[in-house]
Amino acid sequence: MAEIFQKDGTWTFDGEAIRIVPGRERGVHLVRQTLGELTVPLEALAGISFEPGRKAGRLRLRLREGADPLTQVTRGRMADAIDPYQLRTDPDRAGVAEYFAEEVRTSLLLEQVPDGPADRYLLPGPAVPLTVGAGDGTASFDGETVRLEWNWVTDEGKAAGGPRELALADITGVEWRPSAGLENGFLRFSVRGAPTKAPAKHDPNAIDLYGFKKDGLMALLGAAVTARLPHPAAPVHEVPVPAALDRAPADAPPADDHDALLRRLRELGELHRSGILTDEEFTAAKQAILQRF
Repeated sequence: MAEIFQKDGTWTFDGEAIRIVPGRERGVHLVRQTLGELTVPLEALAGISFEPGRKAGRLRLRLREGADPLTQVTRGRMADAIDPYQLRTDPDRAGVAEYFAEEVRTSLLLEQVPDGPADRYLLPGPAVPLTVGAGDGTASFDGETVRLEWNWVTDEGKAAGGPRELALADITGVEWRPSAGLENGFLRFSVRGAPTKAPAKHDPNAIDLYGFKKDGLMALLGAAVTARLPHPAAPVHEVPVPAALDRAPADAPPADDHDALLRRLRELGELHRSGILTDEEFTAAKQAILQRF
């Protein structure tokens, strides 16, 4: 058993997992306090380090890629103050911190935990329901549906569409970026059949973030959604051809009628451009026709 107590929080390691309890001091970031206690299993770790310093040291956990929904959605963009996998340590606790890190390293070696990508999420992600208000709107997630509501600073064109409800089954990805300099951040949901390159300010499936304290909470909501989406390492199932396209009409051209097949490809392209076919449906249908050449 290894344990270290600091104002920033308490870390406890029992040989199988690290239990992280955030501190309750005023200096502990709201994101950490909202996320609450975490249990990081040993198999989710790629490594641990201790960085000593004159005024303060820092313990850092390095998680395996794909092991944690929060690090999956933030992609290394969390500031130190927000990151729950860091612990600020007092100078007089450097020896304890180094001992803690060495205990974890030894267990990783003895258990032969791989440091490569994980094939499933090993942490559950933030608890739901979760509601966060920041930037130009409020996002809520109950485990099945994301609801986006707008406020008085929302762009008029975006707000005109009213609140948005996105079913989890229609969400294909989540992206979070913090504000950087004069550039706003965002929490964006990629929705099946509705691709967009619009800035978050105009995107009805995104919250535009301005760099205030609660922006980091949007990362927690994004992680809660990410935890319930298919893992990036999950096998990609073949997209079925829509029934209307899969059934050949009675006057279907023979396999060697290339002109007729080319006309069919052009028709598919028009359906795709008009939004009737999604990207996945168009690709699957196109491949089915190309195989008949």
